[in-house]
Amino acid sequence: MKKRTALICALVTLALLLGYASAAGGDAGDPLISLEYLRGVFLPEAEQGVRERIDASGNTAYEGAASSWRAAVAAVEASAGREIASVWTEARLKQGDLLSGFTGTQVMLLAGSAQAQFSGGAVVDVTDGTELAPGGALQARHRYLVAEDTSALFSVSSRTAVLDYCGGYHIAPSAFPPDYYAIASALRTLTLFRGTDTGYGDGFDLEVTPTRIQALVMLLRMLGEEDDALACASPAPFRDISENYWGRAYVAYAYEQGYTNGVEDNQFAPDRPANEGMYVEFMLRALGYSDTTQTDIRTASDRALAAGVITAGERAALQTNDFLRADVAYLSWYALDTPLPGGAQSLHQKLEDAGVFTPAAYQLARSLVTSPRL
Repeated sequence: MKKRTALICALVTLALLLGYASAAGGDAGDPLISLEYLRGVFLPEAEQGVRERIDASGNTAYEGAASSWRAAVAAVEASAGREIASVWTEARLKQGDLLSGFTGTQVMLLAGSAQAQFSGGAVVDVTDGTELAPGGALQARHRYLVAEDTSALFSVSSRTAVLDYCGGYHIAPSAFPPDYYAIASALRTLTLFRGTDTGYGDGFDLEVTPTRIQALVMLLRMLGEEDDALACASPAPFRDISENYWGRAYVAYAYEQGYTNGVEDNQFAPDRPANEGMYVEFMLRALGYSDTTQTDIRTASDRALAAGVITAGERAALQTNDFLRADVAYLSWYALDTPLPGGAQSLHQKLEDAGVFTPAAYQLARSLVTSPRL
């Protein structure tokens, strides 16, 4: 019995030492005990000591003590990369990104969708006063608290998401899906994509379906003709566009230039949702691969693929997913590097020649986008 007790005490003592190491460590920028040291020196030596005690006693490790050991190791490794947000901080994330939260961490989902994963303890929905089940989806604008003795992973399942967090955290970005927020930020530096009055996510509203008027404005920017559109004094020929409507000049100019014919019953339907066919058709027109004589937008993605404007992966994604402002940013970004008919120059070179932005500005914008293309 004494040998069994001595063994368990040894393991528990080691777990306490690990806990001490965790508490003593600094943050990720100035760690007192580095993750490299913990994994390469401290843990191997500690494990060897435990093995020697086991061999000497002739006993095996009991599951309770071993479980404490594993939990202590996990806590030390998590703490080595932990950072602290002392105030609510916004994270603009993409699909597959992970935000780790520790005891006392608070998280609020502002846009998109995310789930919480944890194997023990609890994550509390403070807004409702209920516990979230492991794997449960976060509700928008609900405040979640990582409870005592709990570590939780908040994983993004939508293509984009905005999370607010406060407390101990660590963010592990995914390397694979497109980073739509980086793309939108790059376009904004070129004055091609602007936000709304939404108070989070830079107002990009990437999780929202775009409207027809938003798609039209983006087309005119991609053509380098926004200033010309804003100077247009002509009345819009559509019965649902009044003289006082904020987008009247855009609609009137686009009609005069033959970029849009409106929809049924002499309407433009500015607030109607735009779909992938409409926006891809707009991009084809901006690039010179189509015009308003093409009325079947159902074939737009096929024609864009044939022209080399989009990839097969992009066509598949467009035909599978809901069409969002994230897609508007994505398609517009990659259209900039697409050769115009004849191959003499690309769209970004055309816009540079027109003075919309400089070559240096375009290179700076490109440095912001590091995620791969679909």
